[in-house]
Amino acid sequence: MVSERARATSPFLAMDVLERANAMDDVVHLEVGEPDFEPPEYVVDAAATAMRSGDTGYTAAGGKPALRRAIADYYDRTYGVDVPPERVLVTPGSSPGLLLACLATLDPGDEALLTDPHYACYPNFVRQTGAEVRTVPLDPAEGFTPRVDAFARALEREPELLLLNSPANPTGSVLEGDTLAELVELASPETTVVADEIYHGLDYETDAHSVLEYTDEAFVTDGLSKRFGMTGWRLGWVVVPESYVDAVTRLAQNLFICAPSFVQDAARVAVERGDEFVADVRGRFRERRDFLVDAVEEWGLGLDYTPGGAYYLLIDVSGLPGDAFDAADLFLEEAGVALTPGPDFGPAAEEYLRVSYANSRANLERAHERISRLLASRPEG
Repeated sequence: MVSERARATSPFLAMDVLERANAMDDVVHLEVGEPDFEPPEYVVDAAATAMRSGDTGYTAAGGKPALRRAIADYYDRTYGVDVPPERVLVTPGSSPGLLLACLATLDPGDEALLTDPHYACYPNFVRQTGAEVRTVPLDPAEGFTPRVDAFARALEREPELLLLNSPANPTGSVLEGDTLAELVELASPETTVVADEIYHGLDYETDAHSVLEYTDEAFVTDGLSKRFGMTGWRLGWVVVPESYVDAVTRLAQNLFICAPSFVQDAARVAVERGDEFVADVRGRFRERRDFLVDAVEEWGLGLDYTPGGAYYLLIDVSGLPGDAFDAADLFLEEAGVALTPGPDFGPAAEEYLRVSYANSRANLERAHERISRLLASRPEG
């Protein structure tokens, strides 16, 4: 019999759409957060050098000391915070760091508080622990930005975990520093804060703040996939409160053993040398965001905000026939453009599609032309 835990784990719709789109010809992929560029050459060279030298074995579960020190230095120069390297645990991607945080803090019957919309996999991470999910709805008219007063009411019940994501997937919203500080302050000692900061560095109007600027008692996950184009390299990390280091290390030893050794060498070089590369990437994504925001307006679809970070936006398709799944099918089958249905991200996104602008400007222009032609050909358009 399939376990109850497995039965309760929902599919990741973006990957389902990707699989379906890959079986078709000439599709523009705007359904997944897959950057269109390669990592810097010096990162690839570092990985190749490590492999050629035979550096392909196990490492400590927490990662190589040199990489952990480089990540600690990154937090110092970027946010001005002192993170001891011993609190940095390297993981095979940032998702394992989120799972470790949930496993270390939640028991069956506990509660985890998320925003709605939220990243599609968050509830499934929580469910692996037997805990329950509770959400705080976000208002599209306010750019899907979390309101402190709404969280204040939700936190009165003292959930065991508060999961924040800024810049956010799927909305692209960015928490102001003052708001982040207030949310941390609202969380009682019984509530552990977990911050998913994987899209840091991709912030367009104001610098994103790390939760570590306001507390040492939070889990923070990050990695190289988004801003370095290293999705398939599977390298991330989790910064762990001091009191959890031993427990999380034991979990990592058993669940993951370690991140690939040669990828850790490449990651160290990326973290140490990559600031200029990331600045260039940020500029390109900002330009693509601006293009796509204008395109959505021309399509006549709803977009009441401009995302401040990441590389997604949610477009309101309630004016099209059917539901969000029907709209996604329409764009895929009749325009050859793959988009992700909003229900993957929570009830508040049920009438939306998520659009990723991680693809090239040329492909965004192709998608714009195809969708414009499709909508113009329909009576509703």
